[in-house]
Amino acid sequence: MTNTGFTFNEIHQQPAMWRKELKALLEKQEEVSAFMHKYLTPDTDIVLTGAGTSAFIGDALCPVMRGMWRNVRSVPTTDIVTHAEYLLAKERPLLLISFARSGNSPESVAAVNLANKVCNNVAHVYITCNANGKLAQQAIENGKLKMENNILLLLLPEETDDKSLAMTSSFSTMLLTCLMLGHIDTLDKDVEMIEKTAKNAEVVIAEYEDKLKEIASRPFERGVFLGSGALKGIAEECHLKLQELTDGAVVCKFDSFLGFRHGPKAVVNSKSIVVYLMTEQEDVQRYERDLVKQVDANNTPVAQIIVIAGKAPELPGVKADLVVRMPYGPKENDFYGIVPYVVVGQLLGYYASLAHGLNPDAPSVSGNIHRVVEGVTIYE
Repeated sequence: MTNTGFTFNEIHQQPAMWRKELKALLEKQEEVSAFMHKYLTPDTDIVLTGAGTSAFIGDALCPVMRGMWRNVRSVPTTDIVTHAEYLLAKERPLLLISFARSGNSPESVAAVNLANKVCNNVAHVYITCNANGKLAQQAIENGKLKMENNILLLLLPEETDDKSLAMTSSFSTMLLTCLMLGHIDTLDKDVEMIEKTAKNAEVVIAEYEDKLKEIASRPFERGVFLGSGALKGIAEECHLKLQELTDGAVVCKFDSFLGFRHGPKAVVNSKSIVVYLMTEQEDVQRYERDLVKQVDANNTPVAQIIVIAGKAPELPGVKADLVVRMPYGPKENDFYGIVPYVVVGQLLGYYASLAHGLNPDAPSVSGNIHRVVEGVTIYE
């Protein structure tokens, strides 16, 4: 494939970034673990927050993190800014985990400040890609991290500070970092699973990129991404990638497989592309297979892509344009396995952007969207 800019590199560098971040986190495993044990009690409210793509990280994480952290919620900074007193419990200890590529979005800084104002007992984890961003700088005093002052800064590899408009390696590496944070005490035992996660992404790129490029060149006007549990959050991110990289020329939706039946399924027509992010859990996949069969029977022709980690699902008679199979898992308890699914949506968005004559690094011809959001005034 020809490198045509930042977005291309930022999508393709992801497996290397994941390995790099794993190494960095292992090197400070003890101090990070100590911070989490200090501020994470059975009564602690854990709020995962960010704006846009950074908010979708929390949406993907909650279904898997609840197995480790009891009171975890995903609340966008854009909701905290307007309704902090309704969404944050004043009397309960709060651990606010902020995701931010640049750390300069007005809502990111405002959400932190509001949490400090509204709640009596707050600790912060900043997961960010920009050492010079406002969030990161809040965590640094005289060149030293302020861990003793209730702030933990997890600064990702500088390459993940994506220069393109669309967040790609920043999203996936922040997502993976929080998953590793949930297993910080035993992270050294998860190295093999994380390596398989990186290998699965490499398989998607090496074996399926050409076909995804061909499908992205077709004249579709709508995109639908479906996932169950944590993969619904990944579907949410994929839908935004395709929509923003085509400057809205392709209007996208996301949903769960079962939720899609209740009205949203009306969006599917002959000018649609449907991407199914399917789980390996048999008790869940049976619902997913039923929906795939129904859409296939009722909507011909429609471009369909099935993505699965592990063996391909049995779907007799279904006319899938592409089945993306990631061969390295996940195993039953491998919650890292959700991460490489997003690469499919990123590649579709990238090549659809090119097919529409756009620059994937700066696809917004109208100027409606920017790398760091503009025009937001934070009111007292």
